Amino acid sequence: MLFAPLALSAALVLATIVIQIVGLVVLIWIMRRRASRFAGFSYVIQQLGVILAVVMGLFLIHAFQIWLYAAVYLALNEFESFEAALYFSTSSFTTVGYGEIFIESRWRIVAAIQSANGFLLLGWSTIFLLSVLTRLRSVEIDWLESRLEPELFNHQRGEKDKP
Repeated sequence: MLFAPLALSAALVLATIVIQIVGLVVLIWIMRRRASRFAGFSYVIQQLGVILAVVMGLFLIHAFQIWLYAAVYLALNEFESFEAALYFSTSSFTTVGYGEIFIESRWRIVAAIQSANGFLLLGWSTIFLLSVLTRLRSVEIDWLESRLEPELFNHQRGEKDKP
């Protein structure tokens, strides 16, 4: 009796991982296409735009993943409305689990696995966002170094490297 819920959970986890990978590849592709238009990401507004686009892109990726689970819950007749299924899916995915709406059937293991899946996917997105922010800072520093006196940076690096 547990085989069907576990098989469904495995399929959903695989689907959400594919959505995550495709979504991140699209975000990276968009950032690479737009990167040449920014002068070293030197303008604060441009940096904010990149950060906003990445955050909204990540939010959209997770929305697809949450809606996928909600559609499955609705197809399993676990909820009477899509709104209830979406609410349950969102609270499960984000590991909040409010508790006023729950599954009483054999499919509840799917919700438990969705929570673990959401936890990992949200962590993955957090790491991606952090890497984007780090890269923005790195590009900005490289751009600044290329416009200032090279001896200034080489001298400071040399002093830091000495024991």
